[in-house]
Amino acid sequence: MKLHKYIGGVLAIGLALGSASCSEDFLDENLETSYNTQYFDTPEGLEALTLSLYGNIRWHFGYEWAFGLTLYGADEFDVANDYTNETWNTYDNRFSPLHATTALGAANANCTAPGALWDQLYFGIASCNTILEKADAVFSDPERNRRAKAHAYFLRGYNEYRLAAQYGTYVIVTEPVSGVVRNFTRATQEEAWGQCISDLRNAYEHFSGENFTYGKGMTWTKATAAHFLAKALLFRASERNSAWNASYIDKDLEEAIKMCDYVIGARSLESDYSNLYANWTDIDCAIETSDEILMAATHNGDTSTAGRFGNRTYNYFNPQFSNFSGGWVKRGVWIGGMDFQRCRPTEYTYSVFDHKNDARMWKTFRTVYGANSIADASAGVALGDPGIIFILNTKDDHTYDNQTFGATSSNARSHSSFRDVNGRLAEWAADKRQTPTAGTLAGKKGADGQYVPNAWICYQNGKYVGNNLGVPGGTTYNTTGNNNNMFCGINKTDDGSRLAEKGDAHRDVTMARVGETYLVRAECYVRQHNYSKAMEDINVIRRRAQWKNGENRSYYVDGSQAFEKNSLYEKNKEMYINSNLNMNTYYLSNPDMDVTTAASDLQLKTFPANLPAEDEAVMQQLGVSGDYDRAINFILNERTRELLGEWQRWETLSRTGWLIKRAKAFNAQAALYIKEGKHELRPIPQSFIDGLLQENGDNLTSDQKAAWQNPGY
Repeated sequence: MKLHKYIGGVLAIGLALGSASCSEDFLDENLETSYNTQYFDTPEGLEALTLSLYGNIRWHFGYEWAFGLTLYGADEFDVANDYTNETWNTYDNRFSPLHATTALGAANANCTAPGALWDQLYFGIASCNTILEKADAVFSDPERNRRAKAHAYFLRGYNEYRLAAQYGTYVIVTEPVSGVVRNFTRATQEEAWGQCISDLRNAYEHFSGENFTYGKGMTWTKATAAHFLAKALLFRASERNSAWNASYIDKDLEEAIKMCDYVIGARSLESDYSNLYANWTDIDCAIETSDEILMAATHNGDTSTAGRFGNRTYNYFNPQFSNFSGGWVKRGVWIGGMDFQRCRPTEYTYSVFDHKNDARMWKTFRTVYGANSIADASAGVALGDPGIIFILNTKDDHTYDNQTFGATSSNARSHSSFRDVNGRLAEWAADKRQTPTAGTLAGKKGADGQYVPNAWICYQNGKYVGNNLGVPGGTTYNTTGNNNNMFCGINKTDDGSRLAEKGDAHRDVTMARVGETYLVRAECYVRQHNYSKAMEDINVIRRRAQWKNGENRSYYVDGSQAFEKNSLYEKNKEMYINSNLNMNTYYLSNPDMDVTTAASDLQLKTFPANLPAEDEAVMQQLGVSGDYDRAINFILNERTRELLGEWQRWETLSRTGWLIKRAKAFNAQAALYIKEGKHELRPIPQSFIDGLLQENGDNLTSDQKAAWQNPGY
C-alpha cells in the first residue's frame, strides 16, 4: 500500500498497510500487505485504502500520548505517582522540541516525543491524498466515488485540525508526493485553519446524510463532518487566533451554529449518561452504536485492532489500588482498569460538580473497590467487603474533621490504628451480588462500625487534603511535594473483556458525540452575546445529568462488568464478585442527605449571573468578572462535568485563551513553569526541522530553523 510518511524532515514513499487492516464491518478481514501501488488504480484497491483510514485514528489511543498530548498540562488532571509523561504536565526544561529521552531527564523511555503526533497525522494525510487524486479516474460508480472522497476529505481535515490545534501551523500537503522531499513551506496559522475548514466543508458536502456506509456506530457520516467543521470554525474564531481572525469571527460563528443545528437535528442524546461509558457490557455491545456517538476509534476482538493498534487507555485513570494496605485489592482482568496512576484528578475536578444533584459524578468516579485478596476477621473485614473507599465530600462538610484517612503501609497486616479512623463508615449498598432495581435503596443505612482498611477523603476542616494521602513520590520539578498514588479515578475506559492483565482493551474509544455539540453551539451563542440561547443548550445537557425519579443514587457500575462474558470468568468469578460491589459513596460523601430516589434539578435559571455555587467558587478563584468571561468559564466547567477525560482538554483551554490562568490556578505541578505566549502551542519537532533543506539543497541556517519553530522554544 502506497503511503507517504514523514521521517524526521523527510517526506518519503513507502509500501505499507496504512495504520490497520479493515473490512466493511471492521471485524473480520485482514488486507494483505503485498499490494503494489497499481492496486490503488482499481476500485477494490482504492476502496480498501478508504477503509484503512479508520485505522489511522486508532493510533491516538495505543500508548501514553493518548493522555499526554490531550489531558496533561491543563486543569483537570495532574501527575500521580508515575512520571512517565510528567514533562507534558510540568512544562519544565525537559519540555522542548527535542524528545525527552532518559538521557535528557525523562523518567523512562515511554515519554511521548513531540513529533509522535506530527508524524502519525501525516501518515493518514498521505493516504487521503492518494484517494482524492485517483477517485475520479478509478470509480465509475458515482456513489462509490463520492463515498471515498467524503472519507478522505474528512480524515485529512480531522488530521489538519489536530495539527493546527496542537502546533498552530503545519505543512499543507494536498497531493501525493513522489520521491523524497525535504523542502517545505510553513503555512501561516490563517492558511492552516483555512485548509482544514475547506477539507471539512468538502467532507460535509460529500457525505450523504446519516448513511452509515460501513456499519452503524462505526463509520463517519455527515454529522461527524458537521461536528468537526463547527469545532474548526469555532477554533478560528477563538482567542488564540485573535491576532488575525477579526474578519472571520461573525461568519464563522454563524456557520458553526448551522453545522451544530444539523448534528442536533440528525442525531440524538442518550437518555442516561451511564449508557455512554458505564454500561459497557461486552465487546461490540449496544452502547457502541449509540446515536449520540459521532466518531470513535473502533476496537473489538479481532487481531487487526490489537497490538500496536490496540486500545491501552484503561491503564491511565486508576489509582495504585493494588499497592494500598499491603494488597487488600489485587489487580487483574476482573477489574476493568489497571492501576498505572497516570492521571490524577485535581481538586478543581472534584469540586466543580454538584455532588448531590449531578448524577454524572457518581456514574463517572469509581469510589469503592472490594477486598478481593485479604480477609481479617479480627478487624471485621471479609472478602467482598469494601477494601478501598473514596469519600468525595465538599469543602463545607465537617463530618470527618476529627478522623484520619489514608492507607496502611505496603507490608502491613495490622491496622488497628485505622479502626477508629475508618471504622465509623456505615452507609453501604445492598447485596453486592444483586443488581438493585429502582425500588431497592442501595444507600440505606448499614451496620455501624464497618471497617475499611483504606479510605481517602477530599476535605477536612475546610481544606483540601487529598494530596496528602497515599504513598508520596518526589521530583525536583514539583515544588508541591504532593505526588501520590491514592486518588479517586474515572471509569470511562474500563474494560473487563481483556484476556490478560495487561492485554489490549476491546472497547471503542469515543472521539466525538452530540453532548459536546450542544456545548459547542452554546459557546458560539455566548460569543454572539446571545446568553439566553446558550442557556437553552446548556440546560439540555444538564437535564440529562440530573438524577431521574426512581434512580438509586448509590448504585454504581462500569466496564468491569464485561468480565461476566469473559472466557476467564468461571475461573475468577469470586475475584470479580469481591472486587466489584456495585456501590458508590454517595451518602458517605453527602452525609446530610437522607436516602432518596427523587429526581434532582440542575437547570440554570439565569445565565451568566447567579451561577451555581461550585461555579461561583471557580469564578472567584480565577478572578473572573463580566458576562462574557463568566459565560465562557462556565462552559469550560460544564465541559469538565460532561467530557471529563475525553481527550481534548488541553486544546480547549488553549483555544479559549484560558490555558495559562486555569493551569496556574488548578494544577500546582504546571503552575511553576507554564508561560504565556509559549505554551499555548506545542513545539514543532526538532527532528522534522533538522531534516529540512533549502531550495538549493543546503541545510537550513540557524535563523531559518528558528523561523520554523513556535515562539519561546
